[in-house]
Amino acid sequence: MMPPMEYFSNLGFGAETIYSFVIIICSLMIYYGTRELYELSSYKGIKYFRQAFLFFSIAYFFRSSIKFVLDYFNKRNILDFSPGFGQFSLLFFMYFSSMAIFYLTYSLMWKRWNGNSKKIYLFHALAVIISVISILQRDNIVYFGMNLFLLVYAGLIFYISHQDQKGKKKKNNLYAIYGLLFVFWIFNVINILIPDFFQNIQLFIYLISLGIFLIILYKVLKKTGSD
Repeated sequence: MMPPMEYFSNLGFGAETIYSFVIIICSLMIYYGTRELYELSSYKGIKYFRQAFLFFSIAYFFRSSIKFVLDYFNKRNILDFSPGFGQFSLLFFMYFSSMAIFYLTYSLMWKRWNGNSKKIYLFHALAVIISVISILQRDNIVYFGMNLFLLVYAGLIFYISHQDQKGKKKKNNLYAIYGLLFVFWIFNVINILIPDFFQNIQLFIYLISLGIFLIILYKVLKKTGSD
């Protein structure tokens, strides 16, 4: 979800802007498109699912803003600016990205966790910790480790939730969407490992990621329309 600090300048501003813009629009369409479904059902899983996409849209807004500033001032690293501006920009981006993942996992597990709202506060604290560590270390290895931790955590939650659904008559019909989101994130984590000069591969990953997100949008809107 969260590219390393140096990565923002690898691809052109146009490609980055289109990528972020599509993610933001898709996320907001999912958030507002599921509002009526949540209001009718009051199902908390949908509530947290919607909030995850709201956080996605905010995170990618900060991502595009950071890219714009870097491109405008011809800088490579956002932390080359004054400490306050650079650190807070990345802090918000990483915080909202992490919270999007936490809300997605909570939307799967809220029943198992008995709707424990204390876990939400724990997630907020963890997102802040992840953001602060990533910024203070200024190391892509540490940054990758944080992403890998979140990826393993999300995969474990997905597996546990899927196992809980086995044998039940009424199953969560959004598992295909969760699976696509998991694949989307894997590609974004892989993006971290690609050297700067392999821009064609990075662009290819962008296209795959956008395709996955558009499929997610289609599936969500189709389900809300049929309901």
